[in-house]
Amino acid sequence: MKKGYLPPETSDPKLNEHYEMIDAQLTTEIFGLFAPGRPDIALEMAKLPILTTARYNAKWISDFYVSMYSLSATLDLSRDIKENIFLIADQSSNLLPDSSYSSKMYEFVRGQYESGITWEEARDNIYERYQVNSEDGYDITSKNLYCNGCFAAGINFAASLISLFWGEGDLKETIKIGTLTGWDSDNPTSTWGGLIGFIIGKEGVEREFDRSFSEKYFIHRTRQNFKRDVDDFENMSNNGIKIINRMIENDLNGRYDKENQLWYIPTSLLP
Repeated sequence: MKKGYLPPETSDPKLNEHYEMIDAQLTTEIFGLFAPGRPDIALEMAKLPILTTARYNAKWISDFYVSMYSLSATLDLSRDIKENIFLIADQSSNLLPDSSYSSKMYEFVRGQYESGITWEEARDNIYERYQVNSEDGYDITSKNLYCNGCFAAGINFAASLISLFWGEGDLKETIKIGTLTGWDSDNPTSTWGGLIGFIIGKEGVEREFDRSFSEKYFIHRTRQNFKRDVDDFENMSNNGIKIINRMIENDLNGRYDKENQLWYIPTSLLP
């Protein structure tokens, strides 16, 4: 950007050698929440933000996370949380091109889980498969990056799937496994903590930890120039709901039933 380029050119591999890094995670999943039950719309909203830093597998992985957040509004409450999460993960994995290493990573980690081995064994297998043997077209090791590309989108996608599957929808277990799995471990834990937290709600999160949590969000610690350097989650949620209402009414020809607190959203299949 300092050289005068603007998104989406900023992720062009000819201009940005780090287009496969993890940057597009964490800041883009929220677009899934802004388009509940409509991952197609969420992906359109998130397209330019993702393309600011990511291309190819890094983009497709970000798309996967955005889709899961969007589909989390469509859960069948007659099913348990594990079944629901696995279902929307499988649906979102269809966004990963079959020939991509991200798709092959998904299939490999899913298969590891189904085989009944421990998450620790799966973690070691992922390390050997991708960082030692560079299988499935994942060649980050050959690029001799700092910490062997520990912050790359690919290896962190595989790592994140360990905590997603072995965590089985349990918030604390998912965060624990995500942290201990390693690599850039604050990213998967944030993504899945946010997803599960959205599903079970504030009361569910506080019940899991047997304590109450502050409403304050000190955004100025990592992001500058916001009007409120100390925000709160209620205000942020209200702003998000305004965005959702506007999007549903203006872009989807849906409606908001204020009296019954319901959104009526026309459905669509994943692209």
